[in-house]
Amino acid sequence: MTRPAAAPVSIRFEHRTGTGPVIGLGTGSPRLSWQVPSAAENYHQVAYEIEIAGEVHTVQSAEQVLVPWPGTPLSSRQNAAVRVRVSDGVEWSDWSEPAVVEAGLLSPDDWTARFVSPRELGAHGRPAPIVSGSTTLPDGIVSARLFATAHGVYLPSLNGSRVGDEELAPGWTAYQYRLRYQSYDVTDLVRPGENTLDFLLGNGWYRGRLGFQNQQALYGDRLAVLAQLEVTTADGETHVFATDDTWTARESQILADDLYDGQRTDFTYPAADPTPVDVLHADLGLLVAPDGPPVRITDVLPAVEITTSPTGKTLVDFGQNLVGRVRLRVRGGNSGDEVVLRHAEVLENDELGVRPLRTAKATDTYVLAGPDEQTLESPLTFHGFRYAEVTGVGNLAKEDLEAVVLGSDLQRTGWFESSDDLLNRFHENVVWGMRGNFLDVPTDCPQRDERLGWTGDIQVFSPTASFLYDSAGFLTSWLADLAAEQHKDGSVPFVIPDVLRDAGPSTAAWGDAATVVPWVLYQRTGDRSLLVRQLPSMRAWVDRMTELAGEDLLWSGGFQFGDWLDPTAPPEDPFRAKVDPDVLATAHLARSAEIVGWAADLAGDAESARQYTELAAKVRAAFAAEYTTEGGRVLSDSTTAYAMALQWALLPTADQRKRAGQRLADLVRIAGFRISTGFVGTPLMTDALSDAGQPDLAYRLLLQTSCPSWLYAVTMGATTVWERYDSMLPDGSINPGEMTSFNHYALGAVADWMHRRVAGLAAGSPGYQHLAIHPLPAAQLTRAAAHHLTPYGEASVEWTRSDGRFHLVVTIPVGATATVQLPDGSAPLEVRHGKHEWTVADPHSDVPPLGSDATIRQLIDHEPSWQSIVSTAVEAGVANDEAQLAGRLEHYLDAPATKLVDLAGGNFSPAAEAVRERLDSLLTPQ
Repeated sequence: MTRPAAAPVSIRFEHRTGTGPVIGLGTGSPRLSWQVPSAAENYHQVAYEIEIAGEVHTVQSAEQVLVPWPGTPLSSRQNAAVRVRVSDGVEWSDWSEPAVVEAGLLSPDDWTARFVSPRELGAHGRPAPIVSGSTTLPDGIVSARLFATAHGVYLPSLNGSRVGDEELAPGWTAYQYRLRYQSYDVTDLVRPGENTLDFLLGNGWYRGRLGFQNQQALYGDRLAVLAQLEVTTADGETHVFATDDTWTARESQILADDLYDGQRTDFTYPAADPTPVDVLHADLGLLVAPDGPPVRITDVLPAVEITTSPTGKTLVDFGQNLVGRVRLRVRGGNSGDEVVLRHAEVLENDELGVRPLRTAKATDTYVLAGPDEQTLESPLTFHGFRYAEVTGVGNLAKEDLEAVVLGSDLQRTGWFESSDDLLNRFHENVVWGMRGNFLDVPTDCPQRDERLGWTGDIQVFSPTASFLYDSAGFLTSWLADLAAEQHKDGSVPFVIPDVLRDAGPSTAAWGDAATVVPWVLYQRTGDRSLLVRQLPSMRAWVDRMTELAGEDLLWSGGFQFGDWLDPTAPPEDPFRAKVDPDVLATAHLARSAEIVGWAADLAGDAESARQYTELAAKVRAAFAAEYTTEGGRVLSDSTTAYAMALQWALLPTADQRKRAGQRLADLVRIAGFRISTGFVGTPLMTDALSDAGQPDLAYRLLLQTSCPSWLYAVTMGATTVWERYDSMLPDGSINPGEMTSFNHYALGAVADWMHRRVAGLAAGSPGYQHLAIHPLPAAQLTRAAAHHLTPYGEASVEWTRSDGRFHLVVTIPVGATATVQLPDGSAPLEVRHGKHEWTVADPHSDVPPLGSDATIRQLIDHEPSWQSIVSTAVEAGVANDEAQLAGRLEHYLDAPATKLVDLAGGNFSPAAEAVRERLDSLLTPQ
């Protein structure tokens, strides 16, 4: 019999991803989600059944994402097999395959273990300690679980075998408020008789260096471990072995370890007798189960090339800027020989470019014990690098080296490709930048003495992140830290976890992570409970902004990062952005107030919804009165100012919005289509141009290759997104600014526009239950495609242009619907699940000639003609480049194009005749 729908698949509990049983869940009532891989054309779910441990619960509902747990809550350690089936009201699907979920330790009372710390060993600056304990177990072992965490990072082993595959556990949280513990299934590692647990402890974030102020031991000066082994035997008994004062400690051969500086290992370091441990008094109420995946090895890359530098150094190129460590196989050395690996992201003058590391040493050192073949690796640190300098190894071969890639093991959910190879490489750079910087917290960069969870960076990048990877659990955990570290007055620290400890950290765009990131996650996942949880934090931040703004609701004065790293700011002064910081701050107050109004409404708080919605309206009015003109100009006349005003509804009249859009477009034109925005304006620019009716200009901005631009770094060989558009200068030298990273994701936030507008795949309602398919084709591309694993299943969009036709193919998952807007101007189409195709006339099949009466603006907009003029002008020496030529025309955009040479100052050059002749040939009669 043919079922109306296939059996559900991909059963999920909360936001936990991955295959196999989910163990150690932090709630006994996890919400469930599932996908229906295929269904009849007219299928529509009206009910579902969830079977938990044989008990069936029937629910009349069309929902299939984050539905409530219908049964009795699981108790600590309890597991259950869960199956799901769905119905269209006539027939039921087959049951899904069972998914197993197991609760972790849900109460502090579930722990008999206590934190133990080496008494005589393990001081800061001393070798990394190993804390050990042994127990005897009976026959008949059925199952075994290990629950563990640490002050510091830990590497567990049981009976000499590595436990799990997590790296740098327990990760980094606001330790004084929240400390994650991990749950491991160790059934295959325990055995009857004696069993030994060993925990190698490293400084990690807990005690190592953090930040750029030479701080260390911010959370404490003693490393410690908390571990509880629970073994169940066939007779139903549970045998518990936990850390206590009977455990011992000894020194390892890792003499030094630091996340910034690296690891030093001496294989000749002698073993010593065990020493006692102290039991520490710690609040077990701070323990929480993970919300997202752990840090793991996510890739291993081979060495691409080995070269010798001008000074004789051996350099290894792995072909990709990445985050992790080098795995090196050595053989034939003598006892006491030293092998040193230094890391860097780029080369400068064909030598390792270490200046951007600032004080981070990023160096791993090994003292060998003899000639036997050995694999060298440093598990207590990580580096951001593409290149490694290796000393102390003779006859080094590429086959001896691998780059071990580390990062939070997020599930990939989004892809993009186009007919432009540079654009595709840029998108891959965005992906790699996220992979490297999503290492337990969303960091700014992974290589220098910083690596902090800057709030401004993730605020602008969260839409892109949520498309590329399932970031929900990862960011849910980070937001819990943000709320915990938020000041009593509502101020949001610049970095989360907060290691800067600023007394009054209130700055626009950075603090707005408190409102924007939860809202983005709700939009992309449909998780309304997250909004409810974060609403007090969101309100507190807006209340703090409102207090700083005062009665006139204009947030002016005080410290602001502003439009950070505006490319026109001097390298040594990144604060000097074009946009006025007061304009930027007040705009963010209006935006966040509006978001809080929406969130409060969804949370069922009608009074707060009204309060913040009215506040947003008042701030918009104050902004318009103080910072805008009736003609649509915005104070500071910068691209970021116009982009904010247009995208966040800060201009009250249609005429103002129209003229502001025109001014924004003119600013892009006179910049020669070079990007002119920093961290804040960059995510808004292409949307603002598109919504202002100038998508072609948005494409020209996106596809620009001259500096500054998104693709400039690609032309320079970048494999990640840079912190500055010009982190490397055209001559191959490193930007002289103190802050110069080659792996920052913030400026890659434009990828969200590529997904939503270039390919045309966007969420039309929370969680992609409804999709908005509205591609914006351009003459510069013949193809674009995106696909995304939505909570309902895979959605995809692909369009091609050829032979005067535009062809669109769309796939909608079961449970979702979509509105499709074709580029021929026809009415939107409503479609349901399945594959759909359309072919219409290509709006860009013909480029009309430039009329003889064209203005300079029209000439610039006519890309083939403009590029011809630019190349001729540069060749004739009239201008150095496109940007210089366009800049000279700033005040003459409405002038006839025939006057271009005179208005650009070219009449002073005899070579200008070549430009005049070229211009005359282009200005054909209409």
